[in-house]
Amino acid sequence: MRIIPAGEFALNREVEYGSAEQNESTRRIIEAVRQEGDAALRRFAQQFDRVSVGELRVTDEEVQAAYAQVDAAFVAALRAAAVNIRAFHERQKRTSWMDLQADGSLLGQVIRPLKRVGLYVPGGKAAYPSSVLMNAIPAQVAGVPEIVMVTPPATNGQDGINPHILVAAAEAGVREIYRVGGAQAVAALAYGTESIPPVDKIVGPGNIYVALAKRSVFGVVDIDSIAGPSEIAVIADETADAAYAAADLLSQAEHDEMASAILITPSRKLAEQVQAEVERQLALLPRKDIAAQSIRDYGAILLVDSLDEAISVVNRLAPEHLELLVAEPFTYLPRIENAGAIFLGPYSSEPVGDYFAGPNHVLPTNGTARFSSPLSVDDFIKKSSVIHYSKEALLANGQQIMTLARNEGLEGHARAIQVRLEKEGNNHG
Repeated sequence: MRIIPAGEFALNREVEYGSAEQNESTRRIIEAVRQEGDAALRRFAQQFDRVSVGELRVTDEEVQAAYAQVDAAFVAALRAAAVNIRAFHERQKRTSWMDLQADGSLLGQVIRPLKRVGLYVPGGKAAYPSSVLMNAIPAQVAGVPEIVMVTPPATNGQDGINPHILVAAAEAGVREIYRVGGAQAVAALAYGTESIPPVDKIVGPGNIYVALAKRSVFGVVDIDSIAGPSEIAVIADETADAAYAAADLLSQAEHDEMASAILITPSRKLAEQVQAEVERQLALLPRKDIAAQSIRDYGAILLVDSLDEAISVVNRLAPEHLELLVAEPFTYLPRIENAGAIFLGPYSSEPVGDYFAGPNHVLPTNGTARFSSPLSVDDFIKKSSVIHYSKEALLANGQQIMTLARNEGLEGHARAIQVRLEKEGNNHG
């Protein structure tokens, strides 16, 4: 892992929107699903997953059978995590409000959940039951009445689903599940087929074709984001444990070859210790080939003159995950402006947030933490403004409303007010 001055580092990661061929392939898949419905879903399952799919919807019996295929410790851990995730997101709930004015008018905001939300859950080499909880539970807390999950069938000639994903869905209360993945699943959620009614929003990670499909259907439905590769930045001082820092960097590097793992420190001694620890731990990592390429292409140890400079660097990077492995982490928390999730102290390792603590692990990537936030209950609600003007309020403010309308050349707007002022003004008189 290279050690360089912070001033010489540039991540230079551009947002990935796929090749021309990938975009065209995605477009054809979406159009086929729109035109052919379920038939296209079955054809693509055979073509891409090498699976002959019969019934698209997963049965309750299949879900119950999945419990026999996972161990009890997994179910216990999943349930404990779900309790924490639900408790955290319950605190994000909003309520409608109304404000009665002195002139008799009333202004307010009505909060309603989305009616139907689709969760995309990867099922290939990247099968993440934890993401089922992180996407489904906030939607439930928001009050979404219909939550549907799509996930690809196993690529072993069978149309079964990863049992850990099915158990996670059951524990999260998701009852409507379909064995379909890829861009075709996104198209089915957006436009609907004979078996899959359309949704209002699609959330959840996937490969480049899933990302391109979500980008394509945005506007027909809402989406959460187009997620990029995982990122971690660790600010560490001389008090940090090199083994902890190295392990946390590798926890993200093992995600995929384009993941970014960066240590920022004013201590050259610590930098060299972490460099050695990364090499030692990497050799023992089951996914060492993936992690090694990530570290080689996108990893770095950045030397800075002070922790103040380290914070400045982090605020420019706007990382998905940020760890503060420093003597007094809470001292620096108010100065962190841009980060998806902030982990304070040596025992708050990034996987604590990924799996168990409660905050959502669906986080902004590619520097978008500058302007966006973790997935939350807010992503599953919509707001309607409520306006009730009394006659007294309209008479008092009508002239100013007309002035603003006529300034914009919208005489019809002004006359909609004027007709009321003329009628009610005369009656008032």
